[in-house]
Amino acid sequence: MGHQPLSNIVLIGMMGTGKSTVGSLLAAETGLTLVDLDQRIAAEAGRTIPDLFAAEGEAYFRELESAALRRTLQERGIVLATGGGAVLREENRLVMRDGGLVVALQATAAEIIARVGEDPGRPLLAGGAKERVTALLEERKEAYTFAHLTIDTSGKSAEQVAAEILTHYRGS
Repeated sequence: MGHQPLSNIVLIGMMGTGKSTVGSLLAAETGLTLVDLDQRIAAEAGRTIPDLFAAEGEAYFRELESAALRRTLQERGIVLATGGGAVLREENRLVMRDGGLVVALQATAAEIIARVGEDPGRPLLAGGAKERVTALLEERKEAYTFAHLTIDTSGKSAEQVAAEILTHYRGS
């Protein structure tokens, strides 16, 4: 089901599944503009995501995220890398499905931990990465099923994942 040229690609999935890396490759390959939703939220709020979480709490952050998502997907010709939790709200899922080709990137807990490690810039991992990642994967496993396309990135290079997405995007 080929998408119109310049329709959007929306990447969803847990942290560490390769959304930013794959997003960069897709942007380079298609000429679409890469937008990192978390970076956009941080820029608009004038503070980092860990700061927002710490100062305002997750609920406040999720409000900013929904608003930024809606605005961003009114644009055309973008590859959008979303934060791992953006899929938790039904309204966000609908906005994403309407806004482009939604691709869910998956990886095993072990793979995610190997990629992300104990990254201080990841507020949801604070205190025991392995337990948190395992719990988050379990908690969110249904939240990604709305995607048009799901790719398990375990043992694949970012290039392989990007190529797989482009095949669908171009409808070949």
